[in-house]
Amino acid sequence: MSVQLINPEGLPQPEVYRQLSIATGSRMVFLAGQVARDADGNKVGEGDFAAQVEQAFLNVNTAITAIGGTFEDVAKLTVYVVDWTADKMPLLGEGIGRAAAKAGIDPVKPITLLGIATLAEPDLMVEVEAIAVLP
Repeated sequence: MSVQLINPEGLPQPEVYRQLSIATGSRMVFLAGQVARDADGNKVGEGDFAAQVEQAFLNVNTAITAIGGTFEDVAKLTVYVVDWTADKMPLLGEGIGRAAAKAGIDPVKPITLLGIATLAEPDLMVEVEAIAVLP
């Protein structure tokens, strides 16, 4: 494994993400933001926030595995959510959980969540980008 996840003493100890990662490896991977589109570019989960989160996380996993890595190689995630409010948190967790179950991954990573006004297309509710380090 090229990424060690840590919640250091002296910082909050969240269960759903880690405060930092220590990455060792020879290839840094910067993945473009992934959205709720399938392999053919078709919309997934229009109007369904949890379904869009699920598809975006599955797309991140697909991209990383396509280059010989695993989701364990992901060192940092950034999640952009249109019109973020706290009531979306359970749906975010639901979508991530469904993606984790389908892909057999542990989604707990250092993560930054940003509320934004809009994404590139009006039907998109979430975008997930990743940084990974592969051996």
